[in-house]
Amino acid sequence: MSTALSVIAARKAFGGLVAVNDVSFEVGDGELLGLIGPNGSGKTTMLNLISGALKPTAGEIRLGHDRISGLAAHHIARRGVARTFQLVRVLPSLDAEGNVMAGAVFGRERSWGEDARKLAHRLLERVGLSGRAHAPVSAMTYIDQKRVELARALASNPRVLLLDEWLAGLNPSELKIGIGLIAELHREGRTIIMVEHVMDAIRSLCDRCVVMSSGVKIAEGGVAETLADPEVVRAYLGDDDA
Repeated sequence: MSTALSVIAARKAFGGLVAVNDVSFEVGDGELLGLIGPNGSGKTTMLNLISGALKPTAGEIRLGHDRISGLAAHHIARRGVARTFQLVRVLPSLDAEGNVMAGAVFGRERSWGEDARKLAHRLLERVGLSGRAHAPVSAMTYIDQKRVELARALASNPRVLLLDEWLAGLNPSELKIGIGLIAELHREGRTIIMVEHVMDAIRSLCDRCVVMSSGVKIAEGGVAETLADPEVVRAYLGDDDA
């Protein structure tokens, strides 16, 4: 399996606070990696480093053989990294179709006009929003806004898809549908890194997981043995919000 993404001794400091402390891991092409850990462990900061929302203080990140750390977020998106956000970010003045078309225009595989429109409709149907293309996203439920955001991330056919707690806030039936959708994307061969607190999703979806605590990687490996690691158990049980 060739390597899709490499994180090499990545560090991010905010003044005296080190949010990500010399973390390294790799993700293979077509792999679904779970990035987990208690609240405040540095997971979202790591996704921000990969996507270019933040620049690392030290270390580097490579997409395939190309260094992407230090590039602006829109350049990294063009190289093939797309993401969803922990707090949904949609373009509120546009309808669902317009939001997804924006992903098609600005991402890795760029399409325009009618091609982008057809792609948007296909992807909206794919995420369960068939017939909702012209619905204003500002009037949509939180769950449906998440679906739009995922469709927008997929519109550029990214090399690596980052999902930041995409399943958070779903009710049990929506959760089942969401897990099924991510599983389908994985079966298609997509490379996915998911930050997630829903352990049933981690167990059922992920090939491997990386565990962070207080900015440090404390474990990595197969899901079952990693979740049973005493240090991982301590990290969760020792965190009031875990």
